[in-house]
Amino acid sequence: MAQQGGYRKPANPAPVSGPGALSQRTDGGPTQGAKYMPGMPYGENTMSQQTAAPMAGKAEPAPMALPTPLDAPTMRPNEPVTSGINLGDGVGSEAMRLPNTKPTLLEILRTVAANDPSGDTELIYRALEDSGY
Repeated sequence: MAQQGGYRKPANPAPVSGPGALSQRTDGGPTQGAKYMPGMPYGENTMSQQTAAPMAGKAEPAPMALPTPLDAPTMRPNEPVTSGINLGDGVGSEAMRLPNTKPTLLEILRTVAANDPSGDTELIYRALEDSGY
């Protein structure tokens, strides 16, 4: 027969809270607070999920990078301001390694027809496609 009486050590840090300045937490210690996450799609609100049950332990704060001030000195002093555009000094748009193809008239009309509720663009697209253009 199993022993039923006697002292049983509680799983929480303090078995009983003392009075006043001697009081201790008896609920297992501090928990993480709920964190708001901006930019989440509708229906994926994590606040309600985080507050449904206490989160474990003390979380380490994530290091936050501060935004660069507008009046800060440049981090690329040897790069021209016009680098990346087809104007002025520096490399042009070829640095972005984009495909060098331009859309055909049929591809443009197909895209426009998909968003044209009147259906007129689709008639023009099909007429050009049927004629072998």
